[in-house]
Amino acid sequence: MTHLDDVLARLKRLHPLLIDLSLGRIERLLAKLGDPHVRLPPVVHVAGTNGKGSVTAMLRAMLEQAGHRVHVYTSPHLVRFNERIVLAGSHPGAGSGPIDEDHLIKQLERVEAINGADPMTFFEITTATAFLAFAEAPADAVLLEVGLGGRLDATNVVPHPRLSIITPVSMDHTDKLGDTLAKIATEKAGILKPGAKGIVARQDEEAMAAIRSSAQKTGSSLAVWGEDFEAFEQRGRLVFQNAAGLLDLPLPALIGSHQVVNAGTAVAAALELDEFGIAESAIERGLKLVDWPARMQRINSGPLAAYLRPGSELWLDGGHNPAGAAMIADTLAALEERSPKPILLILALMGQKDARGYLAPFRGLARSVVTVPIPGSHETAHDPEALAALARELGFAARSASDVTAALRHAESEIGAKRVVICGSLYLAGHVLALQEGATAQPN
Repeated sequence: MTHLDDVLARLKRLHPLLIDLSLGRIERLLAKLGDPHVRLPPVVHVAGTNGKGSVTAMLRAMLEQAGHRVHVYTSPHLVRFNERIVLAGSHPGAGSGPIDEDHLIKQLERVEAINGADPMTFFEITTATAFLAFAEAPADAVLLEVGLGGRLDATNVVPHPRLSIITPVSMDHTDKLGDTLAKIATEKAGILKPGAKGIVARQDEEAMAAIRSSAQKTGSSLAVWGEDFEAFEQRGRLVFQNAAGLLDLPLPALIGSHQVVNAGTAVAAALELDEFGIAESAIERGLKLVDWPARMQRINSGPLAAYLRPGSELWLDGGHNPAGAAMIADTLAALEERSPKPILLILALMGQKDARGYLAPFRGLARSVVTVPIPGSHETAHDPEALAALARELGFAARSASDVTAALRHAESEIGAKRVVICGSLYLAGHVLALQEGATAQPN
């Protein structure tokens, strides 16, 4: 019997020795597969530094609440690879879900056989598999999240998306995307296509200028936060405003002030998809029902919560760059105003991440930091001891622990109830959710 782990391990061995961001490899493979990427339902393409997954999850919920069948492609996965490829239900109203493992294995092996031994990155060959699965299963729409950047990302082979979305852009992956906000924003804006409107979330001025420049070159029209639409929280509600007027909506089920920006962006996209007839009631239900794990996710029960004293809280967030850390810190500050508790961070970061920049937003907010390794990470992570030393240099009480459970035991040993936040890496978040489920996370 073929196991998914074996197939994924084989595909990783096809990785080219020289890494170059380009579209040539996947275009050649897709041509051999009959170009499934041009046989898709209307595509909404989503790029950005932070918020891609949340916006995608909210828009999916709104579309499904309006009775539409939706395919979704996201990355990385948290626990199981299947999470990346979500197939629409077999009929309107039927829920979508991760691709069945047997179906996934068959599709991966089809693509593997056609590719042969040609060099191909893991993301490219699995993206081609997603396109094939989507092309062969009926749906009304495809939500396609960029893996890295935009312009040269494997998802950017789709020639005519219905809509492009650019979520907030910030400094991340500077080794691959550029060392300025303008360069990074230009890469993200590479998904803009002629004839497809771009929905642009709130941006810094430098990023917005680069996005406008890219739009002018491609002939893509934009709907821009603060000009064409905006959203804000008012008296516990989400108020969305555009040229057509105001919508009084519930706050999204996802917690944090940054989710107001993500929700406003998703609402703007839903209204732009006028042929889908997404009524205000479907938007409301979508905001209430949206689910996106490891984004300020409260863990109330299970084996990990059991480590903590009564009255303590356990939170999980996969934000992994300084802008993501600032969003977590803002959310924690709001929680502190309502219910003060000492804050302890359980932290891990991949090696290329800006550790000093990540920790900075928590100064004066978190009392202590416990650093941990990232089990099974495919890249080098920050050494926990060195990360703890940096945290102490920045004024935190900090130490390292051998793993998450040891860090939780340390948190439990401190007197009193506290607010514990596990953060810094989606790979760490996947490991935490696997511990909750009694499973083993598949490597990314």
